[in-house]
Amino acid sequence: MDDKKEILRRLERHYFGARPALRFRNAFELLVAVMLSAQTTDKQVNAVTEKLFAAAPDAKSMAALEPAELERYIKSCGFYHTKAQNLLGACRILADRYGGDVPSTMEELTALPGVGRKTANVVLSNAFGIPAIAVDTHVFRVSNRLGLADAKDVRETETQLMRNIPMDKWSDAHHWLIWHGRRVCTARKPKCGECFLFDICPSGGKV
Repeated sequence: MDDKKEILRRLERHYFGARPALRFRNAFELLVAVMLSAQTTDKQVNAVTEKLFAAAPDAKSMAALEPAELERYIKSCGFYHTKAQNLLGACRILADRYGGDVPSTMEELTALPGVGRKTANVVLSNAFGIPAIAVDTHVFRVSNRLGLADAKDVRETETQLMRNIPMDKWSDAHHWLIWHGRRVCTARKPKCGECFLFDICPSGGKV
C-alpha cells in the first residue's frame, strides 16, 4: 500500500467538501481577508471584514480611506499598522493598474504589497479555480508530519506537495490539511490517539 495515497484518500473522505473559513463574495474580498489573516483567527477576520466591506466594498473605495480610518476597522486583527499600509498600497495598484479587479497570476499577485506566495495561492485557488497549494502554518506542519513532504521551509514544502498530490486535488488537499491541523494534528499536543491516520502516520505518537 502506498501510504501517501492512502493518507490522501482518508483525508478526502474525512474532510470532503471542506472550504475556507474566511467569508468572501469575490476575489477582492478574499484577497483582503487573507492579507488580514496573518497572526489572527479567521473568526476575528470575518468579524472585521463584515464592517470593513460595508464601508469599502472595492479597491477604489478602500484606497480612498485615510490610513487612520482603515486602522480603526482592522485594529483587532493585530499588526494593523503594517496591514493597513499594505492594503492601501495594494488597493491603489488594483484601482490604478487593473481597474479595480484582482489579477489572476502568481507574478501579478505577489507584486502587490503584503502579498506572498501563500496569499496568492489562496486567491488563485479559491477565487479563480486555478490549481494551487497554499502552505500556511497548518499545511506546513501537517504535511511534514504525515510524510507528504519532508522539507524545512514552506517553499520546498509547496514544491514537494505539488509533486506528491495529483494536480486536480491540490486545492482540495490544501483545505483537508488545514482542517486536520485545526481539529486533530494541532501544533501542541496533537490528538494522535484520536487520529484516523495514526496507523500510517510516520510521526504518530512521536510528536
